[in-house]
Amino acid sequence: MSNSAFDDFLQSLAIPPSCALNKPVYKKLFLDASDGKKPVLDAADKACLKDDIDKIRWLYTLKPSTINIAPFADGERDYPEVAMLHFELSNANRVKRIAQFVNRAIPYPLILLFTCNPDGKPHIAINVTDKRINQVDKEKWVIEDSLTTPWIALNELQEKDKAFLQSLAINNLSFRNFFDFYKSLTERVIAINCASHSGAFSLEAIQSEAEGVSRLEKLRALEKLELKKSELANRLKKEKQMGKQVELNTQVKKINDEIGQIKASL
Repeated sequence: MSNSAFDDFLQSLAIPPSCALNKPVYKKLFLDASDGKKPVLDAADKACLKDDIDKIRWLYTLKPSTINIAPFADGERDYPEVAMLHFELSNANRVKRIAQFVNRAIPYPLILLFTCNPDGKPHIAINVTDKRINQVDKEKWVIEDSLTTPWIALNELQEKDKAFLQSLAINNLSFRNFFDFYKSLTERVIAINCASHSGAFSLEAIQSEAEGVSRLEKLRALEKLELKKSELANRLKKEKQMGKQVELNTQVKKINDEIGQIKASL
């Protein structure tokens, strides 16, 4: 990983030095993590931890004593602080799985920065994960939405990538409380995920008032449609009967139309 490209990115965030921790995190932390009954990591998670992650650093801890943001708590969510961790990966393919087990192992709000160096070019991906308190067992957390950006080539930034990274500067985020701070960051991650479909980064959601569908709901709908389309394409390859082929092609066309409509509204 080209540290200079990543260091430039960190500098652009303009996080106050008072929040800096910059300490290594050892893999044992995750291997030892438990929900009280069983380990947090399963066999596939442990393989990711061993094979895909080179280094982990705890970069920043944002809390009331290090930055002027108030904690937030209600019956459902508890955001006393936000931590930022950096994972240097040797393999970029299982980043979403890594984000899942890290968020299960560390039970408070996290901003996860992943870097990888495929083909010798520095790339970054960012994960934010909304968590709420388990209403049955208040000591536990429930992961609601886990959102990971596409991989962004730091030395070959497109316009949408530049706009996204610039929007992450800390003074662009809400300082009202840590939940609103995290929510404003999440909106930006949703926006760059939308931009991977629409081609343009925008924090203004385009939607008709009557529709009332959030951008996140549209992204989830797109994921389901793309999956369904892939399944139909596989069936089409194996189908020998002409009548069935026509039927499957009609279904694929309908899905493509739906995908096109959603992308146009992002």
